[in-house]
Amino acid sequence: MIAIIDYGMGNLRSVQKGFECVGHEAVVTRDLPVIDRASHVVLPGVGAFGDCMDNLARFELMDVIYRSIASGKPFLGICLGFQLLFSESEEFGYHQGLGILAGKVKAIPRPSDDGETSFKIPHMGWNTIQVNTVAPPLRGIVTDSYVYFVHSYYVEPTDCALVSTHTDYGISFASSVWKDNVFATQWHPEKSQAVGLQVLKNFGDWQ
Repeated sequence: MIAIIDYGMGNLRSVQKGFECVGHEAVVTRDLPVIDRASHVVLPGVGAFGDCMDNLARFELMDVIYRSIASGKPFLGICLGFQLLFSESEEFGYHQGLGILAGKVKAIPRPSDDGETSFKIPHMGWNTIQVNTVAPPLRGIVTDSYVYFVHSYYVEPTDCALVSTHTDYGISFASSVWKDNVFATQWHPEKSQAVGLQVLKNFGDWQ
């Protein structure tokens, strides 16, 4: 059973429906024993970094996240849930993250005023991923696959070896990372149609 952590923010039901679509049971919960018993854990997220960290503390969910990762069970971070795994963020001031992975969340540089750049902030819509390392959830996913993004901040990992895919949008940034039993994406698998559903299925199959 897959536990999707409910901290009062994020695209929880769409993630749950994505897993159910590929045949994996998933429950949205903040019940600590349920999360502890789950075979897989997901930390989704939409919203501001600081607000989310406050909610994780308010619902006493930080320790169960650390326990889940330390236990070796597969753990998936999505979008803001990806960013929260890192050390710190500069979104609306300084905020400390979960510190599971070393690195900083930074603002995507805004286009210059030279009239030659056309990308907009936030980075919203379809873009491609370049596969660096085939993490277990990326089995069958190839370079230049399109996935769906919605974000204004990106992660700069301290260890570049963590980067499983990267994406270009004004800059080249880490669009997913993998370390041991932790895989996390800046993009939204649950919104990325066939590619995203394959990633969710692979994650649910990951032992």
